[in-house]
Amino acid sequence: MSGWAADVAAPEPLNDAAFAALMAPLEPFEPEPLIACAVSGGADSLALLYLASRWAKARSGRVIALTVDHGLRPEAAAEARQVAAYAAALGAGHRTLLWRDPPQSGPVQAAARRARLTLMQQACREAGCLHLLLAHHRDDQIETLLLRLAKGSDLDGLAGMAPQRRGAGLRLLRPLLTVDKESLKATLRDAGLAWCEDPSNDDLRHERVRMRRLVPATTVAPERWQAAAETFARLRGWADARCAAWMGEYLALHPGGCASLPVEDFEALPHPLALRVLRHVVQAVGGRPYPPRSAVLRRALGRLRERPKGLTLAGCRLIRRPAQWLVVREAAGVESLKLAPGETCVWDRRYQIQLDQAAGAGCDPEAFYLGALGAANRSGLQPPAGEAWCEAVPGAARAALPALRYLEAVVAVPHLNLYQPGFSPGFLRISACPPQAAARSDFTLSGRVGILQAAGFGCS
Repeated sequence: MSGWAADVAAPEPLNDAAFAALMAPLEPFEPEPLIACAVSGGADSLALLYLASRWAKARSGRVIALTVDHGLRPEAAAEARQVAAYAAALGAGHRTLLWRDPPQSGPVQAAARRARLTLMQQACREAGCLHLLLAHHRDDQIETLLLRLAKGSDLDGLAGMAPQRRGAGLRLLRPLLTVDKESLKATLRDAGLAWCEDPSNDDLRHERVRMRRLVPATTVAPERWQAAAETFARLRGWADARCAAWMGEYLALHPGGCASLPVEDFEALPHPLALRVLRHVVQAVGGRPYPPRSAVLRRALGRLRERPKGLTLAGCRLIRRPAQWLVVREAAGVESLKLAPGETCVWDRRYQIQLDQAAGAGCDPEAFYLGALGAANRSGLQPPAGEAWCEAVPGAARAALPALRYLEAVVAVPHLNLYQPGFSPGFLRISACPPQAAARSDFTLSGRVGILQAAGFGCS
Protein backbone atom coordinates (compact mmCIF):
# COMPACT_ATOMS: atom_id res chain seq x y z
CA MET A 1 0.00 0.00 0.00
CA SER A 2 1.32 3.43 -0.89
CA GLY A 3 2.85 5.25 2.07
CA TRP A 4 3.71 2.11 4.06
CA ALA A 5 7.42 1.46 4.35
CA ALA A 6 10.25 0.13 6.41
CA ASP A 7 13.09 2.45 7.42
CA VAL A 8 16.87 2.42 7.79
CA ALA A 9 18.93 0.99 10.64
CA ALA A 10 17.90 1.98 14.15
CA PRO A 11 18.73 1.34 17.85
CA GLU A 12 17.85 -1.85 19.71
CA PRO A 13 14.14 -2.77 19.74
CA LEU A 14 12.06 -2.88 22.91
CA ASN A 15 11.38 -6.36 24.22
CA ASP A 16 8.54 -7.58 26.42
CA ALA A 17 10.50 -7.13 29.65
CA ALA A 18 11.41 -3.54 28.79
CA PHE A 19 7.80 -2.68 27.99
CA ALA A 20 6.57 -4.36 31.20
CA ALA A 21 9.00 -2.13 33.12
CA LEU A 22 7.50 0.93 31.40
CA MET A 23 3.96 -0.18 32.30
CA ALA A 24 4.76 -0.98 35.95
CA PRO A 25 4.66 2.65 37.20
CA LEU A 26 1.20 3.01 35.61
CA GLU A 27 -0.39 0.29 37.73
CA PRO A 28 -2.87 -0.77 39.01
CA PHE A 29 -4.66 -2.71 36.29
CA GLU A 30 -7.32 -5.38 36.56
CA PRO A 31 -6.21 -9.02 36.95
CA GLU A 32 -7.22 -9.58 33.28
CA PRO A 33 -6.77 -6.05 31.95
CA LEU A 34 -8.82 -4.51 29.16
CA ILE A 35 -6.69 -1.83 27.50
CA ALA A 36 -7.55 0.56 24.68
CA CYS A 37 -4.74 1.75 22.43
CA ALA A 38 -4.81 4.77 20.14
CA VAL A 39 -3.38 3.63 16.81
CA SER A 40 -3.03 5.78 13.71
CA GLY A 41 -0.80 3.40 11.78
CA GLY A 42 2.35 5.45 12.29
CA ALA A 43 5.48 3.82 13.67
CA ASP A 44 5.04 4.98 17.27
CA SER A 45 1.39 3.95 17.71
CA LEU A 46 1.80 0.70 15.80
CA ALA A 47 4.77 -0.23 18.01
CA LEU A 48 2.64 0.58 21.05
CA LEU A 49 -0.13 -1.72 19.78
CA TYR A 50 2.37 -4.52 19.19
CA LEU A 51 3.93 -4.20 22.65
CA ALA A 52 0.65 -3.66 24.49
CA SER A 53 -0.98 -6.67 22.83
CA ARG A 54 1.84 -8.93 23.99
CA TRP A 55 1.78 -7.36 27.47
CA ALA A 56 -2.00 -7.88 27.80
CA LYS A 57 -1.89 -11.43 26.44
CA ALA A 58 0.72 -12.38 29.05
CA ARG A 59 -1.80 -11.26 31.69
CA SER A 60 -4.85 -12.96 30.12
CA GLY A 61 -6.14 -9.54 29.09
CA ARG A 62 -6.94 -7.98 25.75
CA VAL A 63 -6.42 -4.79 23.78
CA ILE A 64 -8.80 -2.74 21.64
CA ALA A 65 -7.09 -0.62 18.98
CA LEU A 66 -8.89 2.66 18.23
CA THR A 67 -8.21 4.43 14.94
CA VAL A 68 -9.70 7.83 14.13
CA ASP A 69 -10.41 8.63 10.50
CA HIS A 70 -10.42 12.43 10.45
CA GLY A 71 -11.59 12.59 6.85
CA LEU A 72 -8.70 14.93 6.06
CA ARG A 73 -6.72 12.59 3.77
CA PRO A 74 -8.03 10.14 1.14
CA GLU A 75 -5.57 7.47 2.35
CA ALA A 76 -6.97 7.49 5.91
CA ALA A 77 -9.70 4.88 5.35
CA ALA A 78 -7.25 2.41 3.80
CA GLU A 79 -4.77 3.01 6.64
CA ALA A 80 -7.50 2.29 9.19
CA ARG A 81 -8.25 -1.01 7.44
CA GLN A 82 -4.55 -1.88 7.54
CA VAL A 83 -4.44 -1.17 11.28
CA ALA A 84 -7.50 -3.40 11.73
CA ALA A 85 -5.67 -6.20 9.90
CA TYR A 86 -2.58 -5.77 12.07
CA ALA A 87 -4.73 -5.72 15.22
CA ALA A 88 -6.44 -8.95 14.21
CA ALA A 89 -3.08 -10.60 13.56
CA LEU A 90 -1.96 -9.56 17.06
CA GLY A 91 -5.16 -10.88 18.63
CA ALA A 92 -6.48 -7.39 19.43
CA GLY A 93 -9.87 -5.87 18.71
CA HIS A 94 -10.26 -2.78 16.53
CA ARG A 95 -12.65 0.10 15.93
CA THR A 96 -12.47 2.87 13.35
CA LEU A 97 -13.95 6.13 14.67
CA LEU A 98 -15.12 8.75 12.18
CA TRP A 99 -14.74 12.51 12.68
CA ARG A 100 -17.85 13.80 10.98
CA ASP A 101 -17.28 17.55 10.78
CA PRO A 102 -13.60 18.51 10.42
CA PRO A 103 -12.92 22.26 10.15
CA GLN A 104 -11.98 23.64 6.77
CA SER A 105 -9.54 26.24 8.12
CA GLY A 106 -7.77 27.40 11.28
CA PRO A 107 -5.53 25.23 13.53
CA VAL A 108 -6.65 21.90 12.05
CA GLN A 109 -4.10 19.75 13.93
CA ALA A 110 -5.23 21.09 17.32
CA ALA A 111 -8.89 20.54 16.41
CA ALA A 112 -8.06 17.01 15.22
CA ARG A 113 -6.31 16.21 18.53
CA ARG A 114 -9.34 17.35 20.53
CA ALA A 115 -11.77 15.43 18.33
CA ARG A 116 -9.58 12.33 18.43
CA LEU A 117 -9.51 12.28 22.22
CA THR A 118 -13.26 12.88 22.50
CA LEU A 119 -14.06 10.04 20.10
CA MET A 120 -11.71 7.63 21.85
CA GLN A 121 -13.03 8.52 25.31
CA GLN A 122 -16.54 7.73 24.12
CA ALA A 123 -15.40 4.43 22.59
CA CYS A 124 -13.72 3.47 25.87
CA ARG A 125 -16.89 4.20 27.82
CA GLU A 126 -18.90 2.07 25.42
CA ALA A 127 -16.42 -0.80 25.77
CA GLY A 128 -16.20 -0.51 29.56
CA CYS A 129 -12.48 0.18 29.28
CA LEU A 130 -10.73 2.18 32.01
CA HIS A 131 -7.30 2.66 30.39
CA LEU A 132 -6.34 4.34 27.11
CA LEU A 133 -2.72 4.05 25.97
CA LEU A 134 -1.25 6.93 23.96
CA ALA A 135 1.98 6.58 21.95
CA HIS A 136 3.66 9.89 22.80
CA HIS A 137 7.40 9.25 23.05
CA ARG A 138 10.56 11.09 24.06
CA ASP A 139 10.78 13.08 20.83
CA ASP A 140 7.19 14.27 21.30
CA GLN A 141 8.00 15.27 24.86
CA ILE A 142 10.99 17.35 23.75
CA GLU A 143 8.90 19.11 21.09
CA THR A 144 6.20 19.81 23.67
CA LEU A 145 8.71 21.27 26.12
CA LEU A 146 10.19 23.56 23.46
CA LEU A 147 6.78 24.66 22.17
CA ARG A 148 5.67 25.58 25.67
CA LEU A 149 8.97 27.28 26.45
CA ALA A 150 8.52 29.41 23.34
CA LYS A 151 5.03 30.38 24.50
CA GLY A 152 6.17 31.40 27.98
CA SER A 153 4.46 28.53 29.80
CA ASP A 154 4.77 28.14 33.54
CA LEU A 155 5.60 25.03 35.58
CA ASP A 156 2.67 22.99 34.28
CA GLY A 157 3.65 23.54 30.68
CA LEU A 158 7.36 22.98 31.20
CA ALA A 159 6.69 19.69 32.97
CA GLY A 160 5.54 18.38 29.60
CA MET A 161 3.08 15.55 29.12
CA ALA A 162 2.25 13.52 32.22
CA PRO A 163 2.69 9.71 32.12
CA GLN A 164 -0.88 9.38 33.33
CA ARG A 165 -3.94 11.57 33.62
CA ARG A 166 -7.37 10.82 35.01
CA GLY A 167 -10.71 12.11 33.88
CA ALA A 168 -14.33 11.05 33.30
CA GLY A 169 -13.78 7.46 34.44
CA LEU A 170 -10.75 6.92 32.19
CA ARG A 171 -6.99 6.92 32.63
CA LEU A 172 -4.85 8.29 29.78
CA LEU A 173 -1.52 6.48 29.93
CA ARG A 174 1.73 7.30 28.12
CA PRO A 175 4.23 4.49 28.79
CA LEU A 176 6.69 5.52 26.02
CA LEU A 177 7.69 9.02 27.16
CA THR A 178 11.27 7.91 27.84
CA VAL A 179 11.62 5.98 24.56
CA ASP A 180 12.93 7.58 21.36
CA LYS A 181 11.13 7.17 18.04
CA GLU A 182 13.97 5.24 16.40
CA SER A 183 13.72 2.53 19.06
CA LEU A 184 10.02 2.15 18.24
CA LYS A 185 10.84 1.77 14.54
CA ALA A 186 13.43 -0.85 15.45
CA THR A 187 10.74 -2.71 17.41
CA LEU A 188 8.54 -2.85 14.32
CA ARG A 189 11.38 -4.00 12.08
CA ASP A 190 12.17 -6.76 14.54
CA ALA A 191 8.50 -7.82 14.44
CA GLY A 192 8.36 -7.64 10.64
CA LEU A 193 5.76 -4.85 10.63
CA ALA A 194 5.70 -1.85 8.31
CA TRP A 195 4.09 1.46 9.14
CA CYS A 196 2.42 4.45 7.49
CA GLU A 197 4.19 7.76 7.02
CA ASP A 198 1.66 10.58 7.43
CA PRO A 199 2.65 13.46 5.09
CA SER A 200 1.21 16.00 7.55
CA ASN A 201 4.15 15.17 9.83
CA ASP A 202 6.38 17.01 7.35
CA ASP A 203 4.01 19.90 6.64
CA LEU A 204 5.77 23.08 7.74
CA ARG A 205 2.46 24.89 8.06
CA HIS A 206 2.07 23.14 11.41
CA GLU A 207 3.84 24.66 14.40
CA ARG A 208 4.89 21.32 15.89
CA VAL A 209 6.52 20.27 12.61
CA ARG A 210 8.53 23.50 12.49
CA MET A 211 9.68 22.93 16.07
CA ARG A 212 10.60 19.34 15.21
CA ARG A 213 12.97 20.64 12.55
CA LEU A 214 14.60 22.99 15.05
CA VAL A 215 15.32 20.39 17.75
CA PRO A 216 18.60 19.10 16.17
CA ALA A 217 19.81 22.69 15.78
CA THR A 218 19.70 23.26 19.55
CA THR A 219 22.87 21.10 19.94
CA VAL A 220 21.41 19.87 23.27
CA ALA A 221 21.36 16.09 23.64
CA PRO A 222 17.86 14.56 23.83
CA GLU A 223 18.72 13.11 27.23
CA ARG A 224 19.26 16.65 28.55
CA TRP A 225 15.85 17.79 27.34
CA GLN A 226 14.26 14.69 28.85
CA ALA A 227 16.00 15.32 32.17
CA ALA A 228 14.74 18.93 32.17
CA ALA A 229 11.14 17.82 31.62
CA GLU A 230 11.47 15.24 34.40
CA THR A 231 12.84 17.88 36.77
CA PHE A 232 9.92 20.19 36.03
CA ALA A 233 7.53 17.26 36.48
CA ARG A 234 8.94 16.53 39.95
CA LEU A 235 8.55 20.19 40.89
CA ARG A 236 4.99 20.13 39.61
CA GLY A 237 4.25 17.03 41.68
CA TRP A 238 5.60 18.74 44.81
CA ALA A 239 3.57 21.89 44.12
CA ASP A 240 0.40 19.89 43.48
CA ALA A 241 0.84 17.96 46.73
CA ARG A 242 1.20 21.24 48.64
CA CYS A 243 -1.78 22.65 46.77
CA ALA A 244 -3.96 19.63 47.60
CA ALA A 245 -3.01 19.83 51.28
CA TRP A 246 -3.89 23.54 51.45
CA MET A 247 -7.20 23.03 49.67
CA GLY A 248 -8.07 20.19 52.02
CA GLU A 249 -7.66 22.50 54.98
CA TYR A 250 -8.97 25.83 53.71
CA LEU A 251 -11.17 25.40 50.63
CA ALA A 252 -14.92 25.36 51.40
CA LEU A 253 -17.19 23.67 48.86
CA HIS A 254 -20.87 24.58 48.73
CA PRO A 255 -23.92 22.84 47.23
CA GLY A 256 -24.61 24.09 43.77
CA GLY A 257 -21.02 23.98 42.54
CA CYS A 258 -19.42 27.02 44.14
CA ALA A 259 -16.46 27.44 46.47
CA SER A 260 -15.00 29.94 48.90
CA LEU A 261 -11.43 30.80 49.82
CA PRO A 262 -10.45 32.55 53.07
CA VAL A 263 -8.91 35.87 52.06
CA GLU A 264 -6.15 36.05 54.65
CA ASP A 265 -5.01 32.43 54.25
CA PHE A 266 -5.14 32.65 50.47
CA GLU A 267 -3.03 35.82 50.46
CA ALA A 268 -0.51 34.13 52.77
CA LEU A 269 0.18 31.45 50.18
CA PRO A 270 3.43 31.78 48.19
CA HIS A 271 2.68 33.21 44.78
CA PRO A 272 3.22 29.93 42.79
CA LEU A 273 0.91 27.96 45.09
CA ALA A 274 -1.74 30.69 45.07
CA LEU A 275 -1.71 30.55 41.27
CA ARG A 276 -2.28 26.81 41.36
CA VAL A 277 -5.12 26.99 43.86
CA LEU A 278 -6.81 29.69 41.78
CA ARG A 279 -6.26 27.62 38.63
CA HIS A 280 -7.84 24.47 40.08
CA VAL A 281 -10.81 26.23 41.64
CA VAL A 282 -11.87 28.37 38.68
CA GLN A 283 -11.43 25.49 36.25
CA ALA A 284 -13.61 23.23 38.37
CA VAL A 285 -16.32 25.76 39.21
CA GLY A 286 -16.31 27.18 35.68
CA GLY A 287 -16.62 23.77 34.03
CA ARG A 288 -13.89 24.55 31.49
CA PRO A 289 -11.94 21.76 29.77
CA TYR A 290 -8.70 23.71 30.24
CA PRO A 291 -7.51 26.18 32.87
CA PRO A 292 -6.89 29.85 32.09
CA ARG A 293 -3.53 30.73 30.55
CA SER A 294 -0.72 31.51 32.95
CA ALA A 295 -0.58 35.19 32.03
CA VAL A 296 -4.33 35.53 32.63
CA LEU A 297 -4.02 33.83 36.01
CA ARG A 298 -1.13 36.06 37.05
CA ARG A 299 -3.08 39.20 36.20
CA ALA A 300 -6.15 37.91 38.06
CA LEU A 301 -4.11 37.03 41.15
CA GLY A 302 -2.53 40.47 41.12
CA ARG A 303 -5.98 42.06 41.05
CA LEU A 304 -7.28 39.79 43.83
CA ARG A 305 -4.47 40.92 46.11
CA GLU A 306 -5.66 44.48 45.60
CA ARG A 307 -8.96 43.28 47.13
CA PRO A 308 -11.49 44.60 44.61
CA LYS A 309 -15.19 43.92 45.11
CA GLY A 310 -15.02 41.22 42.46
CA LEU A 311 -13.84 40.13 39.04
CA THR A 312 -14.63 37.55 36.36
CA LEU A 313 -12.26 34.77 35.32
CA ALA A 314 -12.69 31.69 33.12
CA GLY A 315 -16.46 31.53 33.34
CA CYS A 316 -16.50 32.36 37.05
CA ARG A 317 -17.34 35.35 39.20
CA LEU A 318 -15.08 35.96 42.20
CA ILE A 319 -16.99 37.97 44.77
CA ARG A 320 -15.39 39.61 47.78
CA ARG A 321 -17.06 38.93 51.11
CA PRO A 322 -15.78 40.20 54.47
CA ALA A 323 -13.34 37.33 54.99
CA GLN A 324 -13.78 35.20 51.87
CA TRP A 325 -13.56 35.05 48.12
CA LEU A 326 -16.75 33.38 46.87
CA VAL A 327 -16.21 31.65 43.51
CA VAL A 328 -19.41 31.02 41.53
CA ARG A 329 -20.25 29.96 37.99
CA GLU A 330 -21.05 32.88 35.71
CA ALA A 331 -24.63 32.25 34.58
CA ALA A 332 -24.25 34.15 31.31
CA GLY A 333 -21.98 31.47 29.88
CA VAL A 334 -24.09 28.46 30.79
CA GLU A 335 -25.52 26.42 27.91
CA SER A 336 -29.17 25.45 27.39
CA LEU A 337 -30.08 22.13 25.85
CA LYS A 338 -33.10 19.96 25.23
CA LEU A 339 -33.66 16.96 27.47
CA ALA A 340 -36.36 14.45 26.58
CA PRO A 341 -37.94 12.11 29.16
CA GLY A 342 -35.72 9.06 29.66
CA GLU A 343 -32.58 10.84 28.45
CA THR A 344 -29.34 11.49 30.34
CA CYS A 345 -26.99 14.35 29.52
CA VAL A 346 -23.90 16.11 30.81
CA TRP A 347 -24.75 19.73 31.44
CA ASP A 348 -22.18 22.52 31.63
CA ARG A 349 -19.43 19.92 32.19
CA ARG A 350 -20.40 19.92 35.86
CA TYR A 351 -23.47 17.74 36.24
CA GLN A 352 -24.89 14.53 34.85
CA ILE A 353 -28.65 14.93 34.64
CA GLN A 354 -31.37 12.39 33.89
CA LEU A 355 -35.02 13.17 33.24
CA ASP A 356 -37.25 10.29 34.27
CA GLN A 357 -39.31 8.64 31.55
CA ALA A 358 -42.44 9.25 33.59
CA ALA A 359 -41.96 13.01 33.23
CA GLY A 360 -43.38 12.73 29.73
CA ALA A 361 -46.79 11.52 30.90
CA GLY A 362 -49.32 14.09 29.75
CA CYS A 363 -46.55 16.44 28.56
CA ASP A 364 -45.02 17.29 25.24
CA PRO A 365 -41.69 15.39 25.38
CA GLU A 366 -40.12 17.95 23.05
CA ALA A 367 -40.87 20.89 25.36
CA PHE A 368 -38.34 20.17 28.15
CA TYR A 369 -34.94 21.83 28.26
CA LEU A 370 -32.21 22.57 30.78
CA GLY A 371 -30.64 25.93 31.36
CA ALA A 372 -29.26 28.16 34.06
CA LEU A 373 -31.84 29.42 36.53
CA GLY A 374 -30.76 32.99 35.95
CA ALA A 375 -33.30 35.60 36.98
CA ALA A 376 -36.31 33.40 36.18
CA ASN A 377 -39.55 33.96 38.03
CA ARG A 378 -39.69 31.42 40.86
CA SER A 379 -43.02 32.48 42.31
CA GLY A 380 -44.79 29.26 41.24
CA LEU A 381 -42.14 26.99 42.67
CA GLN A 382 -42.43 25.42 46.09
CA PRO A 383 -40.77 22.67 48.12
CA PRO A 384 -42.47 19.30 48.60
CA ALA A 385 -45.10 19.13 51.34
CA GLY A 386 -43.57 19.26 54.78
CA GLU A 387 -40.17 20.33 53.53
CA ALA A 388 -38.36 23.66 53.26
CA TRP A 389 -36.57 25.13 50.31
CA CYS A 390 -32.79 24.81 50.42
CA GLU A 391 -31.00 27.95 51.59
CA ALA A 392 -27.53 26.37 51.66
CA VAL A 393 -26.62 27.60 48.17
CA PRO A 394 -25.25 31.16 48.41
CA GLY A 395 -27.47 33.67 46.67
CA ALA A 396 -24.78 34.65 44.19
CA ALA A 397 -24.47 31.03 43.03
CA ARG A 398 -28.15 30.37 42.42
CA ALA A 399 -28.33 31.99 38.99
CA ALA A 400 -26.06 29.29 37.51
CA LEU A 401 -27.93 26.32 39.00
CA PRO A 402 -29.45 23.82 36.56
CA ALA A 403 -33.15 24.52 36.11
CA LEU A 404 -35.58 22.38 34.13
CA ARG A 405 -38.03 24.32 31.99
CA TYR A 406 -41.23 23.12 30.33
CA LEU A 407 -42.88 25.38 27.78
CA GLU A 408 -40.57 28.25 28.92
CA ALA A 409 -41.64 27.97 32.57
CA VAL A 410 -39.23 26.77 35.26
CA VAL A 411 -40.65 23.57 36.74
CA ALA A 412 -37.77 22.25 38.88
CA VAL A 413 -34.65 23.53 40.62
CA PRO A 414 -33.49 20.45 42.56
CA HIS A 415 -30.56 22.19 44.29
CA LEU A 416 -33.05 24.56 45.92
CA ASN A 417 -35.66 21.82 46.48
CA LEU A 418 -38.18 23.85 44.48
CA TYR A 419 -40.74 22.35 42.08
CA GLN A 420 -43.87 23.29 40.21
CA PRO A 421 -46.98 21.36 41.37
CA GLY A 422 -47.12 18.10 39.46
CA PHE A 423 -43.33 17.77 39.21
CA SER A 424 -42.12 15.79 42.20
CA PRO A 425 -38.56 15.28 43.49
CA GLY A 426 -36.82 12.30 41.95
CA PHE A 427 -38.07 12.72 38.40
CA LEU A 428 -35.00 14.84 37.68
CA ARG A 429 -31.84 13.19 38.96
CA ILE A 430 -28.65 15.22 39.21
CA SER A 431 -25.21 13.95 40.10
CA ALA A 432 -21.84 15.66 40.05
CA CYS A 433 -19.44 14.59 37.32
CA PRO A 434 -15.80 13.59 37.68
CA PRO A 435 -13.66 16.68 38.16
CA GLN A 436 -12.10 18.20 35.11
CA ALA A 437 -9.69 20.29 37.15
CA ALA A 438 -8.43 17.35 39.14
CA ALA A 439 -8.18 15.29 35.96
CA ARG A 440 -5.94 17.89 34.32
CA SER A 441 -3.34 17.83 37.07
CA ASP A 442 -1.20 15.34 38.93
CA PHE A 443 -2.22 16.27 42.44
CA THR A 444 -4.84 13.50 42.66
CA LEU A 445 -2.12 11.02 41.69
CA SER A 446 0.34 12.02 44.39
CA GLY A 447 -1.14 9.77 47.05
CA ARG A 448 -3.58 12.36 48.39
CA VAL A 449 -7.32 12.45 48.03
CA GLY A 450 -8.24 14.93 45.31
CA ILE A 451 -10.17 17.74 46.99
CA LEU A 452 -12.07 18.69 43.88
CA GLN A 453 -12.62 15.02 43.07
CA ALA A 454 -14.32 14.54 46.40
CA ALA A 455 -16.50 17.54 45.65
CA GLY A 456 -17.39 16.17 42.25
CA PHE A 457 -16.94 19.37 40.27
CA GLY A 458 -16.43 19.36 36.54
CA CYS A 459 -16.93 16.87 33.73
CA SER A 460 -15.17 16.17 30.48
